[in-house]
Formats: sequence, C-alpha cells, structure tokens
Amino acid sequence: MPPMATEYSTAEGMVSDKLIVHYAERAQVLGLLVVEHTYVATEGKLSQHQLGGYSDKLVPGLKKIADAVHLQETPIALQVTHGGGACVREICGVQPVAPSSVMMPRSTEAPRELSRTELQGVINRFSDAAQRAAEAGFDAVEIHGAHGFLLSQFLSPLTNNRNDEYGGPLENRVRLAVEVIHEIKDRLGSNYPLLYRLGAEDQLPNGLTLKEGIQAAKIIAEAGIDVIDVSGGLRGSQPSKITGPGYFVPQAAAVKKAAKVPVIGVGGIKTAQEADAIIQSRKVDLVAVGRAILRDPKWAFNAIKDLKGTF
Repeated sequence: MPPMATEYSTAEGMVSDKLIVHYAERAQVLGLLVVEHTYVATEGKLSQHQLGGYSDKLVPGLKKIADAVHLQETPIALQVTHGGGACVREICGVQPVAPSSVMMPRSTEAPRELSRTELQGVINRFSDAAQRAAEAGFDAVEIHGAHGFLLSQFLSPLTNNRNDEYGGPLENRVRLAVEVIHEIKDRLGSNYPLLYRLGAEDQLPNGLTLKEGIQAAKIIAEAGIDVIDVSGGLRGSQPSKITGPGYFVPQAAAVKKAAKVPVIGVGGIKTAQEADAIIQSRKVDLVAVGRAILRDPKWAFNAIKDLKGTF
C-alpha cells in the first residue's frame, strides 16, 4: 500500500483514532504498508490535517499506528516529506521556501529561495523525522522526492535555477537528496531500510527528463537507498497524459535496469490480476496498489483468494 494522504490527523499533525483504524483495517496480509506523507518541518506542511513528524511529541501517536499494523504481522514504513514551494502561507505559516524564487506548478505565491545555511537545517529536519519514525517502531522510512515537493523541486530544472553546488547539472540538483540520505543512514545505521520515492520525469517542456531521472536513480542508489519507488515529478502522481494499470511501470522498469536496487511500480493498478501480471513481467520487483485499497480495506486478502482460489 503506497502513501496516500487521508487528512485524518489533527491540525497539529497528531495521530487520531480514525487514522489508526484506517491503517489497521488495511494492513492485513500486505507485504508492506507505507504511511502517508508526513511533514518534517512546519514550513514544509502542505495541508491543514497532514500527518506530522516534526516534533518528539508526535512519536507516541506514530507508535500507535506502527503497533496496530504490527499486530497484523505487516511491515510498515513512514514517508517523510517537505512541501517546499508547493506549500501555501495559510497552511505553513510563512512564505514558502524552495530551491529558487520561481513560481511552482499549481502554486499562487512565489517562494523564497533557501540559503545554503538553511539547507543543512532541511537535512537535519528529514533526519530528525526519520529517527522519530524508527523510535516509533517503523520498519523503514521512505523519503519523498516526487510530485513536485521540495526534493523534486531541487531535481527539476524548471524549479531549480540555483548557481551554487545545488543547481545546474544533474549531479548538483540531486545533491540535497544525497545529503539527506547520508544523514539518515549515519543516524539510523546502514542496515535500516531506506526507500526513496522518485519523481522520475516531469512530463513538462524543459523539465526533468526520464534520462535524467534514471541517472538520478543511479546516484541515490549508490548513496545508500535500498528501494526506489518510482512515480511522477512536477506533474504529480496522476499525470493526465498516461492512464491504464501500471502507468508508471515503464519508467520504473527503466530505473530498475540502471539502478540495480529493487523498484516499486505504481499507477492505476486496481485488480489482483493486473498487479500479478506486472510482477510476472519482471519489469519491477514490487507493485503498489493505492486507491483500490482505499476503497476496499480487504483488497490484499481478496487478491490472494482471487489468484489462488483459497486463502
């Protein structure tokens, strides 16, 4: 189950009983459950009731989610994110921050460019949130580097116009992501599983190309990422030009060939047969089924019955 925002948290980002029930109901017989995007800093908050990971006070609530899912004997990961220039002042409380002071897709206010000094703070906020996830009992952490949020903004030439070591050529634009990965691995240890949700291409004129996305995937894999979860860049998780089951699988297959780490394929996968066919094709190592599981909490249980005829 991939991360999907619910808006079930409190205004402070704290876990609610409704959120615990939401994940507990969907955890049965899943291979992995990834909890929705969790903001690492208040200036990176994207929505009013987004789940938070920015403070130690949130750890007890996160632990309740992890414990509820572990009762189903299902592994669980927490996705950590910073919205960057995709944030709005009314939600995050300040002028949004970003790689450069350029308008973001779907935004209404130009962000403020992050200084080089502030970037270390961003790295620390990601690492702090990852440590809180580990303390809460999560089995893994997924870094959100897709869908036009902060790390995706750094990767895209459309939103990164910097002229320092974090801008320009691809190896510079992926630098912040690499430093986040290194900091988390240093903090939690090399054996703690770390996933990365990669916006493999922007699908916009002059944006990040798939060729560059593949090269970025190789770099982040070499930096210590254990699994790459392939999705979209600035156009988001549901680009209008591509449809059908597994619409990001071609990009994921290309990443898998280059990065040499397990890869997750996503996008419009609704039935057990669709998911199984993608796995059987060996184009990816795992598939994520999102909205179908939102609609049917017992999707995974029923998928086993559909494919095997019994449970």
